[in-house]
Amino acid sequence: MGKRRLDIDRHLKEWPFEFGEVSARKVSIATTARETGRDVLQLRVDMGLLQMELVGRPDGVRPEGFDTYYDYLIASAFEEGEDFLLTAERCVEIDREFVQFYHRRVAWLSLREYRQAILDADHTLALMSFSTAHAPDEHWAELHEQYRPLVLFHRTQAGALAGVSERNPRAAVVSIDRGLHDLREVFRHQGLADEFDQDELIVKLKDMKSALATQFDSQPSLDEQLAEAVASEQYELAAELRDRIADGQRTIG
Repeated sequence: MGKRRLDIDRHLKEWPFEFGEVSARKVSIATTARETGRDVLQLRVDMGLLQMELVGRPDGVRPEGFDTYYDYLIASAFEEGEDFLLTAERCVEIDREFVQFYHRRVAWLSLREYRQAILDADHTLALMSFSTAHAPDEHWAELHEQYRPLVLFHRTQAGALAGVSERNPRAAVVSIDRGLHDLREVFRHQGLADEFDQDELIVKLKDMKSALATQFDSQPSLDEQLAEAVASEQYELAAELRDRIADGQRTIG
């Protein structure tokens, strides 16, 4: 029997790495001749490639029998109560899960699997909030919270693109508006409110919204117009909009 090749030279040559580009693919694999195969995600990175499962933890591991390490932490916090702590070991495992879900999230975005990207972004945001609430110290929490705007940006972008791909431009605009609202709150909480309008991620989302409005002639909904009127203290207009919304609800009823 010949010696089994362990290198991946052929795979790397057939799929060259392009700096600055996110290159991902979904493939079906089978480890044995009898196995029907399963779909996995592959992400090309510099000097190699990553292979990820489609559901659960991207590495396919079930921490302590749970789907994700976040699920394990939730169960542990419930069981341990006031004695629950994020030990050094737990902090390392949290970081591992953050990185894994980041890689799969950008892979989903590259493949235009926007709903999957949203699910992974939501997982990361939930894990981040839990980690911040139980952080061993403020510095550790800040190291992770600095990435919240990027995760929110990815989630907002995925939601908007999902709306476009599903031919629902209204949902796309609503996704951007909600994302901008959440991001503004994050910037305010982090003491960066003055930098909000100039931030690169914010500019990209606003440009996307403008492009959607131009392409699909998407006008703000009455609810959106009402929120904007209240925010800008145009109370007479707000009252008129409330009446129009109420009339519409009575008609539907």
